[in-house]
Amino acid sequence: MDPRLADAYARLPDYLSSHVLVSLTALALGLGISLPLAIASARRPVLRAALLGVASIVQTIPGLALLALFYPLLLALSALSERIIGHGFSALGFLPSVLALALYSMLPVLRNTVTGLNGLDQRLRDAARVIGMTPAQSLREIELPLALPVIMAGIRTSAVWVIGTATLATPIGQESLGNYIFTGLQTQNWVFVAFGCVAAAVLALVVDQLLMLMQVGISRGNRLRVALGAAGIGAVILAALAPGLTRPHATYVVGAKTFTEQYVLAALIAQRLNAAGLPASERQGLGSNVLFDALAGNEIDVAVDYSGTLWANRMHRSDVLPREQVLAELSRWLETTHGIRMLGGLGFENAYALAMSRKTAEGLGIHSIDDLARHASQLTIAGDYEFFARPEWNALVKAYGLQFRAQRQMQPEFMYPAVASGQVDVISAYTSDGQIAALDLAVLDDPKHAIPPYDAILLLSPRRAKDDKLIAALTPLIGAVPVAIMRAANARAAKGGTSADEVARELASEIGKVRR
Repeated sequence: MDPRLADAYARLPDYLSSHVLVSLTALALGLGISLPLAIASARRPVLRAALLGVASIVQTIPGLALLALFYPLLLALSALSERIIGHGFSALGFLPSVLALALYSMLPVLRNTVTGLNGLDQRLRDAARVIGMTPAQSLREIELPLALPVIMAGIRTSAVWVIGTATLATPIGQESLGNYIFTGLQTQNWVFVAFGCVAAAVLALVVDQLLMLMQVGISRGNRLRVALGAAGIGAVILAALAPGLTRPHATYVVGAKTFTEQYVLAALIAQRLNAAGLPASERQGLGSNVLFDALAGNEIDVAVDYSGTLWANRMHRSDVLPREQVLAELSRWLETTHGIRMLGGLGFENAYALAMSRKTAEGLGIHSIDDLARHASQLTIAGDYEFFARPEWNALVKAYGLQFRAQRQMQPEFMYPAVASGQVDVISAYTSDGQIAALDLAVLDDPKHAIPPYDAILLLSPRRAKDDKLIAALTPLIGAVPVAIMRAANARAAKGGTSADEVARELASEIGKVRR
C-alpha cells in the first residue's frame, strides 16, 4: 500500500471520531434550540420573521470566518471567568466549533418546521378546535405529526451542512476530517486531500440516507423504516466514537501552525516524546495567534515559534536588535508576561524574505529590496494570508517605500510555483523552505534590516515550564537542527510523496548524524 494511504488509514479512527463527536454535538444543540423556536414562532409572524432573518444572516457568513470568530470571543469570556470565579474554560477546538456549527445548523430546521406547520390545511385546526382540542393538543397530536416529513427534510439538510462545514474547524484546534485536507494542502499530499474529501462526503451521504429512511418511514407510517434508520445512525455514531473513546488519551499536546515545516517539527517532537515514554499527540493547522494563545492558556504543551513573529506580533516591537539580544529580551518577556518558557533555539532561522525567480531578478538587475523598490510599481507580489497584515510587511514598506502594481494572497505552497512560472513577480518566501533551491529562486538582501531575526525556538506552556521529563526529552533538539538539514526536510515533505511523520523520522536520523 502507498505509505501516504497507509498513513491516512492509520489516522482515520481519531479524525473520524472527533469529526462525528463535534458534528453530533452541534446538531443536537442546534436542534434543541431551533425546533422549539420554530414551533413557538409558527403562529407569531413577527417572531418568525426575526428568527428566519437572523438565521439567514448567520448563513451568509463564511463557515471558516464564523468558526474563527468564536475563538477570540470565547477566549475573552474565559479570561473574564478566570478573573471573576477563578476558573476559565477551553476556548480552543471543541467549544467554538460546536457553537459555530450549531448556528449553521439552525436555518434549515427553522425554515422547514415553519413551512411544514404553516402549510397545513387550516380546516384541520378548525376541526381540532370543534372537537374540543386545545391549541397545544392540536399541535402535539395533529400538526406536528403531519409536518414531521417536512421537518425531517430540514434536519437532513442541516446534518449534511454541519458534517461538511466541520472540516473547516482545524485552524481553531478541533481535530476532524479537515485535518487531512489542511495537512495535504500544505504538504502537497494529494492522497490526504482526496481521502479527507471522500471520507467527509461518505459520512454525510450515509447519514443523509439513514435520515431519509426515517423520513420515508414517517411519511408512510412505517415504524420499521424509522427504527432501522435510527438504528443505522446509532451504529454509525458508535462505530465512529468507539476507537476514540477506548484509546488512551495523550498526556502532552504538540501544537503546529499551518505550513509544512511546522508539521514536520511537530511530528519530530511528538516522536521524541513518545519514545521517551511521554504519550504525545499533535494539534495541527493552528493560526499563529491561536497557537500562541493556546500555549499561554495551557491548551497545548509544546510548540515551535519564531523569534521575529513574537517580537513583532506579540511584543509589538519594530526595532531590530542583534539576534542574541532579541532572544534574551523575548525569553524574559515570555516568562514574565505569560509564564511561557523558552527552552532554546533549534539551530536554524526561518525568516520572511522577498524572493524572485533568478532569471527575472537578473534581467532587471535586482539583488536587494532597495533595487526592487525601483521596479515595484510594474511588478506583482504574492504573500500568504497573513503577510500583508503583519508588522514585517509594514516595516518593509516603511523602510523601502515599496508600492507594487498588485498584491495577491495565496496558500504558501502555491506561491513558489507561481513566482517560478512568472504568474507573479515577487513572493514573501520563508528562508528555510526547500523550494527556494529547488525552483532556483533569488532571495533579495535586506540591507536596512527591516525584518527582525527569525530563530526557530522551542516553547513550553506555563504548566510544563518545570516538567523535568519533558525538558530532558526535548533538550537534545536545542541547537541541533542546521538550516540545510531543515531545508532539505521541508523539500521532501513539500513534494507530497511521503508523510510528515516519515520526514520527521528521517530528520531525526540526520540530526543524530550531525550530533555524532
